[in-house]
Amino acid sequence: MSDKVSLRGKRILVTGGTTGIGRATVKLMAEEGARILTFGRHQAELDDALAVMKGLAGEVFGLTADVATKEDVYRVFAQVDEKLGGIDILVNNAGVALQPVQDMSEDDWRYGVETNFVGYLACARQALLRMQKQAGGHIVFVGSVSAEQKSPGKSTYAATKAGIQTYAETLRKEVAEQNIKVTLIEPGLVGADLQGTPVEEQRKKIAAEEMLYAEDLAETIIFALTRANRTDIVSMRTDPRLQRA
Repeated sequence: MSDKVSLRGKRILVTGGTTGIGRATVKLMAEEGARILTFGRHQAELDDALAVMKGLAGEVFGLTADVATKEDVYRVFAQVDEKLGGIDILVNNAGVALQPVQDMSEDDWRYGVETNFVGYLACARQALLRMQKQAGGHIVFVGSVSAEQKSPGKSTYAATKAGIQTYAETLRKEVAEQNIKVTLIEPGLVGADLQGTPVEEQRKKIAAEEMLYAEDLAETIIFALTRANRTDIVSMRTDPRLQRA
C-alpha cells in the first residue's frame, strides 16, 4: 500500500545500539536511509558498530553513555537535538541481564533496575517532551516474554520487563490523541551478548529454531514502525518457533 511509512530521513534514537538487537536495528534503519543516534556503555563496541554502518544510505551518529544515569540521559538528548535536530522515533532497547536480588549485591541489582526500568522511562519522557511539541512521533519499547513467563531465576529481570509492559500499554492510551504511537515488542530467546550463553551454543539453538537472530527482532521493530499511520501495533511477541519455555 502506498501509505506505508518510510524511514528515509526519519530522526531516530536507538538506546543500547552497539550490540545485539539494538545494533541490528540501527543497521536496518540506516539501510532504509534513516538518520540515527545511538549509544552504548563501551567505546570499543561503539567504534565497531559505527564502522559497520559506514557507507549505508542513512547517517549514524554515536556516543558512549549510560542510560542508568540522569546526567547521561540529558547528554544523549542534547546530542539528539544537535545531531538530528529533533526526534521522530525512539527505540528504547538498552538493558542488562539480572539475577534475583538475593543473588546480587545491593549496588548491582539497583543499577540493573535503573537501567532496565528507570532508564526506559527517562528516555521516554525526554522523547515525549519533544514529540508533543511537534504533534507526532513513535516510541518502541523492547521488553521481554519474561514478563509473561515468570521463570525461576528471572524474578528481578521479569519484574523490570513487566513494569515496561504495563507502562508502555498505559502510555499508549495517554498520548494516542497527540499523534504519538507506542509499541511494545516482547522477544523470546535471542542470540545476543545479554544472554550470557556461549556463542557456539547460541548458534546451535538458532539452527534448531530454539533461538532467534537479533536481526529477526530488528525486522519486527521495522515492521511496527512502517505501518500506515492509522495502524497502531500495540504489542508483538516474537518467539523462536520451537521455544518451549
